[in-house]
Amino acid sequence: MTIIKNLKNLLLLLILVALPAFGRGEAWLIDIEGAIGPATADHMVRGLELAQESGAALVILRIDTPGGLDSSMRVMIKAILASRIPVVGYVAPGGARAASAGTYLLYASHVAVMTPGTNLGAATPVQIGAPSLPELPAGDKAENESPAVVSSAMERKIVNDAVAYIQSLAQMRGRNAEWAEQAVRVGASLSAEDALELQVIDFMSGSVETLLQHLQGRTITLDGRDYTFDTQGLSLLIHAVDWRSEFLGVITNPNVAYVLMLLGIYGLIIEFYNPGLGVPGVVGAVSLILALYAFQVLPVSYAGLGLILLGLALMTAEAFAPSFGILGLGGIISFVVGSIMLMDTDLPGYRIAMPMIVAFALFSAGLLVFAMGLVLKARRQKLVTGLDHLLGVSAAVESMTRDGALVRADGELWQAESEDTLTKDDIVKVVGIDGLTLTVQKDKGES
Repeated sequence: MTIIKNLKNLLLLLILVALPAFGRGEAWLIDIEGAIGPATADHMVRGLELAQESGAALVILRIDTPGGLDSSMRVMIKAILASRIPVVGYVAPGGARAASAGTYLLYASHVAVMTPGTNLGAATPVQIGAPSLPELPAGDKAENESPAVVSSAMERKIVNDAVAYIQSLAQMRGRNAEWAEQAVRVGASLSAEDALELQVIDFMSGSVETLLQHLQGRTITLDGRDYTFDTQGLSLLIHAVDWRSEFLGVITNPNVAYVLMLLGIYGLIIEFYNPGLGVPGVVGAVSLILALYAFQVLPVSYAGLGLILLGLALMTAEAFAPSFGILGLGGIISFVVGSIMLMDTDLPGYRIAMPMIVAFALFSAGLLVFAMGLVLKARRQKLVTGLDHLLGVSAAVESMTRDGALVRADGELWQAESEDTLTKDDIVKVVGIDGLTLTVQKDKGES
């Protein structure tokens, strides 16, 4: 009997571990704030995973975003769709918005909620890639064509893909798919009240506490089965942004990544021209690696990156082979154009600030053209260290001794020997050095 009882207890324990741990007393709150990028996606995905591992009852995504990168948004939506616990999308606080990528996140959530005074929509994807083809003149457009309808084949593909994506989310969650299409095609937006009326969201709530109250007893489909919320007595746990997400957010800021790239290049150039310094090389290598990591998760234009490198090369060439400023000017133009093109997106939060581009262009020109030119000029100068610098120097005979003449050269007295007959006050020229003895000969002007 004892063995059977132990087996029952073991089986019960295995069942409790295997089943999703719903309703164990915690609701996790994860903030999605600001432009959506790699750092936001990392913070949200890891938070959702931790919530599932800890056995949380549900996760609330508090959304306030103007949109962001499509790649980061899709990573977040995949995590929501694969979640074993309910995910509630909550646009809050008052005055917040779930624009662009935020609209997709709200549609993907198991439950969509908004605070009064918030809005969503404007989900038309921003083109990433080649520039758009010129639009047809207004008179040549089809009569039924909306002003917001895109004209190029590539733009149509991007928009159609986005429409299909958000409609699939709407159908999965039983929300208004027609309005979702309008949000993508013509950039439509809705207030919280209108969104509730059009069945875009499930309900409105002014706070997290009232949200949990409204969820009590609500039934949703989760993993192909019905799940009923039991939110009574749940405590709220806020998943704060940790150092990893903060660090990722800093280095994936386009301006910071741009600075890291240039610091890396400058550091390696300085180390190359002055081997052995160490610090510029180490700082440059670390900065360049961090910049390359940031670029792999950012929409980088390799044409822009190539123009930046070409610009730096041309400005360096100006220092080696002065060309009356032609190479330097071309390098500055290439550098500026490449910097503007570097981030291959029109999203405001992912563009490099123009003042920073101009400042670094001038700094690069000063460093590579003028400073490097001075270094090269100094290297080409005649050696001025050691004794060799005395060769060719004129000196005066100070006195005559039994061992020979004493001449004053470079402010010091030297023992000198010569094939010429020397007398005091003769002006001689140094033609050789043997240890500490100078070999001199009279100047041609001396008798």
